[in-house]
Amino acid sequence: MKRILVVAAAALALAGCDAAVLSGSDGNDDTLDIPEIADGDISEKTMVDVTRELSSDEFEGRMPGSEGEKKTVELLTQRFEAAGLQPGNDGKWTQDVPLVEITGSDFAPLSITGGKDGGMAFEYGKDWVGVSYRETPRTRINNSELVFVGYGINAPERGWNDYEGLDMKGKTAVILVNDPDFGAEDLEGPFNGKAMTYYGRWTYKFEEAARQGAAAALIIHETEPASYGWNVVESSWSGPQAYPQRGENAPALTEMNGWIQNDVAQKIFAAAGKDLAKLKEAARKKDFKAVPLDVQASTSFANETREYMSQNVIGILPGTKRPEEYVLYTAHWDHLGRCTPADDGDDICNGAVDNATGTAALVALAEAQAKAGAADRSMVFLAVTAEEQGLLGSTYYAQNPVFPLDQTVGGVNMDAFLIAGPARDVTVVGPGKSQLDEFLKAALDSDGRIATDNPNPEAGYYYRSDHFPFAKQGVPMLYLDGGEDLVEGGREAGAAVAKEYRDNRYHGPKDEFDENWDWSGVMADLQLYYRLGRMMAMSTSWPNWVEGDEFRGIRDESCAATNAGC
Repeated sequence: MKRILVVAAAALALAGCDAAVLSGSDGNDDTLDIPEIADGDISEKTMVDVTRELSSDEFEGRMPGSEGEKKTVELLTQRFEAAGLQPGNDGKWTQDVPLVEITGSDFAPLSITGGKDGGMAFEYGKDWVGVSYRETPRTRINNSELVFVGYGINAPERGWNDYEGLDMKGKTAVILVNDPDFGAEDLEGPFNGKAMTYYGRWTYKFEEAARQGAAAALIIHETEPASYGWNVVESSWSGPQAYPQRGENAPALTEMNGWIQNDVAQKIFAAAGKDLAKLKEAARKKDFKAVPLDVQASTSFANETREYMSQNVIGILPGTKRPEEYVLYTAHWDHLGRCTPADDGDDICNGAVDNATGTAALVALAEAQAKAGAADRSMVFLAVTAEEQGLLGSTYYAQNPVFPLDQTVGGVNMDAFLIAGPARDVTVVGPGKSQLDEFLKAALDSDGRIATDNPNPEAGYYYRSDHFPFAKQGVPMLYLDGGEDLVEGGREAGAAVAKEYRDNRYHGPKDEFDENWDWSGVMADLQLYYRLGRMMAMSTSWPNWVEGDEFRGIRDESCAATNAGC
């Protein structure tokens, strides 16, 4: 689960493009310099060894600020140096990322008073979860009036405001997950049809509730529109929660943000004399008006606060001809640490797939690129922290770049390689957004593979990994997943592998390393990532976002302000 606490203004107008055809660019494809690249010498042993070690119990789930982080940073530093990289931050291998950790405890039930049932109490974890972003010893919500605000969206450019006419001071916003177009069959609609916009992400909903002055916000969980089950919510929102340290003039915060189970919401709405199903339908329409529920919520919990420093790990392979032009590889090294135990008592979320595999890929690609010799442009290998707490490490780097973003050509993000065997395709999350699609097409042609658009654009995956903070700053980034069309079993088999992982292992203690894994599909994907990075690093072109993309203006503005890049 990805938690972005600070959203650039441009992100509020994000439009989903996940179902667009992989088209490439804005009509200037023939101007792009896309060199042919031979296969890289990529070590499967490195992938296996690094994934195994990072996801071992010794690393305790790689929680930022833990002993697991120390071991992770040491391992990556050693492996980057052995691969032939140089320290990427003015002679250092790391970039400090200041964080605050808040751990909730002593949770009172979520009590609902008023309404025809008189009163109800719901159990923490089983029925609801909540956290505070405020550094306060105890959070208290006392008799806060519940207001159903539909999807909790204020989008002036779309003529949509679920908060119109409301004074939310002291009140609790009850919010639907996803956006009003969820369930659409195509890309038509006020919120881009079935392709989720940023307005559908829980990060936006909590931020908007805070801007509206709400005391608290509760999102109604439903597995399909959320794209994950309650187990993911419970494991991700319990235990220590990390946030960026807040500076002066920071945005307003609610006192509590949380989630409630759908059946809990049904009971609350019934007690208020309201039909939740009918209100959900009403919330899809532009003329929806928020509905006070005339019931009150109360709860409290203690907060233990710890300020600490986490670290991004950065290695660089300096370029030979244009060393001040940079190509990025990114992956997050962190996971959830200790989490809700499995039935056998195992409480370490090892994160073997998510994202020991992606972190291992950084090392393997660094080795391969160094073996091939330095490219014309510099290649940066960035292992970021605190992705699971909200893309915090990548957001911090994007706001405090070691290498100027207007001198950063573009990049590729790697987040979780499912071990599924070789595929005929690769899944593109957010196709049709930038000219990097043309580099991808050339790389796929070299490998004899094709691109498949993200089959679940309604899940909003484009806004849930570490490429996104760079995109918000205008840097073109590719985000790919493993293929859906497996050589053995086709799309049915591919869907089954993804479902098994999502249902049984994602963000849970059973995301563990398996010595019997078949790495052939992962290694084929790594050849694709190798080609993409080296194509960009050997090219003379500066790929841009396509005309009309939400990030095009940001990139154009940054390029116009520099003489050194773009």
